Amino acid sequence: MDRRLKDPLYEQFARVGKVLGSARRIELLDLLAQGERSVEELAELTGMEVGNTSAHLKVLREARLVQTRKLGTRVLYRPAGDEVAALLVTLQNVARARLAEVGEMVRTHLADDELEPVGREELLDRAGRGEVVVLDVRPVEEYRAGHVPGAVSIPVDELGARLEELPEGVEVVAYCRGPYCVFARDAVRLMRLRGRRARRMVDGLPEWRLAGLPVAVGED
Repeated sequence: MDRRLKDPLYEQFARVGKVLGSARRIELLDLLAQGERSVEELAELTGMEVGNTSAHLKVLREARLVQTRKLGTRVLYRPAGDEVAALLVTLQNVARARLAEVGEMVRTHLADDELEPVGREELLDRAGRGEVVVLDVRPVEEYRAGHVPGAVSIPVDELGARLEELPEGVEVVAYCRGPYCVFARDAVRLMRLRGRRARRMVDGLPEWRLAGLPVAVGED
């Protein structure tokens, strides 16, 4: 390849790499993969100041990794396309495969073999036959932005008080933001302590969407 093409081309590739060289910006993309958010909402979720959050979003927008739209007086951010979510998932998978530190953190804080994670295809098949109740334990805003069809929405922090809304005698499969999210794990443990049959989906809504599986929007 001619250097006159190769050099500027790889500079553009490196541009994306530089943007992803910030843990905060990766966290913002991870949250936006769940649904649109305003800068104020993202600041609250990440614990950052609004100004700092806005600065990170500006960098992401300049690299064409996020887009915006106006809703009244609010500006909402979202990933620029499915390839951005796919890049984030790939980054996480490579880090887990190649960095021992990631594997150790997962084993220490997220190990849940006893929770018997359910694969996406198995969940789709069993839900279609009415064998399980699918439970989305993310915040309601994220559920409305996109969820597994037929899933019941009960945020994890409300589950203890609303458990009776789920039918007894049917296994519940909970899911949340992805494989590194603790919401579904906490939900499954709570349900099991209350005598319910419960498992969690192996990953989250972004991976479900990227697999080409159906996604519902709004309230079911």
